Amino acid sequence: MGARILVAEDDHKQADLVRRYLEREGHSVIVAPDGRVALDEARRRSPDLVVLDVMMPRVDGLDVCRILRTEADVPIIMLTARSTEDDLLLGLDLGADDYITKPYSPRELVARVRTVLRRAVRQVSLDDAVHRIGELEVDPVRHEVRLAGDRVVVTPAEFKILACLAASPGRVFSRQYLLEQAFGFDHYVLERTVDVHVMNLRRKIESDHTRPAYLLTVYGVGYKMTEKIRPSGQAVTVGASDAT
Repeated sequence: MGARILVAEDDHKQADLVRRYLEREGHSVIVAPDGRVALDEARRRSPDLVVLDVMMPRVDGLDVCRILRTEADVPIIMLTARSTEDDLLLGLDLGADDYITKPYSPRELVARVRTVLRRAVRQVSLDDAVHRIGELEVDPVRHEVRLAGDRVVVTPAEFKILACLAASPGRVFSRQYLLEQAFGFDHYVLERTVDVHVMNLRRKIESDHTRPAYLLTVYGVGYKMTEKIRPSGQAVTVGASDAT
């Protein structure tokens, strides 16, 4: 079954080419010529995935990504002519799920879309129970995160990482394992990407992201979820550094 995909691209020829390739895959495509229209269409049409060009008029792709991430957990693939590692990490830091540098082939984009959509529906854990640690709740069925009863908006990749950690409190997971949970085996992503996602999660769920009580770093290995939270909000678990 095809997905509803929003393509935000101000180059009309490129947008039309992408639209035609995606429609051949059975998807329904909405094209937005600038960032303002992209935001309006995303709010009105609730797409299953957004293909987002960084350099757009009115509102650029980075700002669109930042705004969408406060409103929904729709998967986002960013397109950009910038190819440095810092540029890639900036896009991921804002909540993008994938990042394609120009020039690219439409077939590559279609393959990335297929992969991201597959990840979006893949079950993170075989255990459908709600995972509760202190005031934090991670619900794999509803795909929701709540802290003290309030919903926390997270990206699909952030949710997969958090759900993996919350399902096994105290267990240490390597960065590579968490990457495979979030992005699958068929995609190359820098291990540093996990650090970016964890930092974003800490800003969202920790009372002090510089001294995390939930998401703990184990130097030289990876990350783990604390096993128990004291009423004061301080973690009981010891032996793990607090900083990424």
